Amino acid sequence: MDSPFSKAEIERYSRHLIIPEFGMAGQKKLKAAKVLVVGSGGLGSPLLQYLAAAGVGTIGIVDYDVVDDSNLQRQVLFGVESVGKSKVEEARRRIISLNPHIDVRTYNTLLSSENALDILQDYDVVADGTDNFPTRYLVNDACVLLDKPNVYASIFRFDGQVSVFNYVDENGERGPNYRDLFPTPPPPGLVPSCAEGGVIGVLPGIIGSLQALEVIKVITGVGEPLSGRLFTFDALSFQMRTLKLRRDPNNPLNGEHPTLTELIDYVQFCGVPHEEKEFEAGLEVAEISVSDFKNIQDQNTDYQLIDVREPHEFEIVNLEGELIPLSKIEQYVDNISTEKPVIVHCRSGVRSAKAIKKLQLLKSFPNIYNLKGGILAYAKEVDSSLPVY
Repeated sequence: MDSPFSKAEIERYSRHLIIPEFGMAGQKKLKAAKVLVVGSGGLGSPLLQYLAAAGVGTIGIVDYDVVDDSNLQRQVLFGVESVGKSKVEEARRRIISLNPHIDVRTYNTLLSSENALDILQDYDVVADGTDNFPTRYLVNDACVLLDKPNVYASIFRFDGQVSVFNYVDENGERGPNYRDLFPTPPPPGLVPSCAEGGVIGVLPGIIGSLQALEVIKVITGVGEPLSGRLFTFDALSFQMRTLKLRRDPNNPLNGEHPTLTELIDYVQFCGVPHEEKEFEAGLEVAEISVSDFKNIQDQNTDYQLIDVREPHEFEIVNLEGELIPLSKIEQYVDNISTEKPVIVHCRSGVRSAKAIKKLQLLKSFPNIYNLKGGILAYAKEVDSSLPVY
């Protein structure tokens, strides 16, 4: 029998092979396919495992992070033995153990405008499992410039989305891309990251599995991919919706009058608007290191400590400061001392800096300091017994 599969592979993929609409033809397409997965975290964990198990012949993994304890709640690709190790190498080890018949290529690097085209060009399909807007726009634009389908998914708290971008159907019609859905990124700080906003642990498994399904459909031609449609899932209400998407004639990549012909600086594109930068240019934020803050604590100096996180974060871990969430900080301007040192903190130092800038617009505070690095730095450099999240 002339077959590209060994006896072991035929037995492994037998449940695919006996599906009339899939069969040997579909499995051959999977084996010949090259899929690049950008991100090996929450979405990447189920995505990589199901693509490997299904028999995708070549899988590339791009990620520059290491496994952290906080990942294990949802990134089921990893175990406690993976903590502190490279995500791409641990992911490779896991999926090779799942299916030794595939080729796995790793890119332990930050995907950027400088390397994206070189990395993506060797693959047939790209699956975007990232969690930030600059990389989503970067992946989208690189896929359009290289004429690659982009299987997209995103998760946040209890909500998930899936779509297929830049897909050309059997009639030669090209579907929408990410810029047709989101022409411009949201204002900085409007949408928190998963690190700040959280995500229920099982949601990546649900959405990542659907993303893997769409990759398989794109490769094999079986079924109808989610091109021109956005699937949304609300885990709290278990409501699912499929919204229609259309190409935007003003899309700068492939609209009626394209203006983007190369990759750009996506951090700047998704960053603070120029006029807001100018507005904040004169608002300097004084900082204090966690070691200097510890000295103040040890010397019993009179100071005021303000925590601008949310109540549920305060409940996880706190430095015994006064809780005033960032959204309410302006209402409490008269509660903040102008006589003694005032130290403002959050999880990482970003929100606390914003809080200080808001306060400075209302009142002069020559005595206010941002705790550099926030609770994360304090736990790392001063008190390792504190949990981090």
